[in-house]
Amino acid sequence: MLRPTGFADLAGRRVGIFGYGVEGRATHRRLLGLADSLVLVDDAPGRGRDVLVTTDGGHEALLTCDAVVKSPGIPRRRPDVLDLEEHGVVVCSALNLWLHDVDRSRVVTVTGTKGKSTTTALIAFLLECVGDDAHRVGNSGLPPYDPQVDDRHGWLVVEVSSYQCVDIDVAPSLVVVTSLGADHLDWHGSLEQYHDDKLSLTRAEGWHRTLVADQPALRAAADRLGGDVTYVAPDDGGLANVLGLLGAHNESNVALALAAVTAMTERPRDEVIAAAAGRAASFSPLPGRLTLVATRARHEGALRFVDDGLATAPLPTLAALAVFADEPVALIAGGFDRGVDYAELGEALAARQPATALITMGEAGRRLADVTRERAPRVRQYRADTMEEAVAHAVAALGEHGVVLLSPAAPSFDRYRDWEERSRDFAHEVHRSLGRDSNP
Repeated sequence: MLRPTGFADLAGRRVGIFGYGVEGRATHRRLLGLADSLVLVDDAPGRGRDVLVTTDGGHEALLTCDAVVKSPGIPRRRPDVLDLEEHGVVVCSALNLWLHDVDRSRVVTVTGTKGKSTTTALIAFLLECVGDDAHRVGNSGLPPYDPQVDDRHGWLVVEVSSYQCVDIDVAPSLVVVTSLGADHLDWHGSLEQYHDDKLSLTRAEGWHRTLVADQPALRAAADRLGGDVTYVAPDDGGLANVLGLLGAHNESNVALALAAVTAMTERPRDEVIAAAAGRAASFSPLPGRLTLVATRARHEGALRFVDDGLATAPLPTLAALAVFADEPVALIAGGFDRGVDYAELGEALAARQPATALITMGEAGRRLADVTRERAPRVRQYRADTMEEAVAHAVAALGEHGVVLLSPAAPSFDRYRDWEERSRDFAHEVHRSLGRDSNP
């Protein structure tokens, strides 16, 4: 049976591309002129004239292929994927093929329940600060195997999701793990499976270093970690504040990035810190991560509107609440229900001393509301069907002082195309509601 260990092994083959989103289109560009023929399939209709729908002849067409390159969003253990393998069709991933092809000594991968996008950006920024070329790719940019990416030179800093970890069997030179919580349980099937899948990247073949945030959850998962493991404590040197990053979780992200860059370049840590501090003004925190959208300042106080829209699981929302532990907060949360446990978030809301309001949206919001009602009955609750209603409830709950915090603890797919569209809607409604009183 064909076992491709690089894109060249697909030369002259009939290859299926299962999933025609960003990754699928990049795979298509990579395989044009290499594969003998290509079969394009997606679950959703309307992806393109030549793209078959999975349930309307697409699966049958994939069964005629020598190999199928599966996009990350399609669960690895889905029945139709398993059926392909049972019929002798090899199912692989473009990222794994690329890792077999590329010089892995120049590759660092970053994964984690939260913090991976920020840490990926920080590593690339720090490398540039010390004069090295760095390409930020993966979930933070173009897929690294896209022909538009020149992967022949410089460092390649790759953000990797749990969906992608499952299909990787060869390790880069350095793996960074930022955190471990609960997410994507609908895809992985259980929390235990999610943790195992997420950390499987550290257990991929080949000698490599593994840098892990020094957190209780990751200490408890030590038996699932592979590579030459180093636990990295949060940075207390103030670089996170200099770079405009809020919260203890960002001190951990900065520490991991510093450890990664010092390991990769063999430069002294103090040299990297000094170089970063000197260029701090050029670092832009990523959108949707505790981003200040607007402030309404009046004599009675200030009302701040903060977008933490990329918090699509409870763990980053817990971190966001910790940043504003001493301020009144109106939390806008909820969305698509992945079945994660909201007990810890409910307990965190119960433990807050300042005035707290919870505005929930979507089915995940209903479950969070139930948990909070049980654990934190003094938290005022509101239900919103639109972002306009959510912002209005939040402003009314806080009055003149506090933080209106969009930190959903759930994905956006029930109402929006992605988290960015949800964050844009939040910003739009904030500015619309404040009008001339808003100051970015």
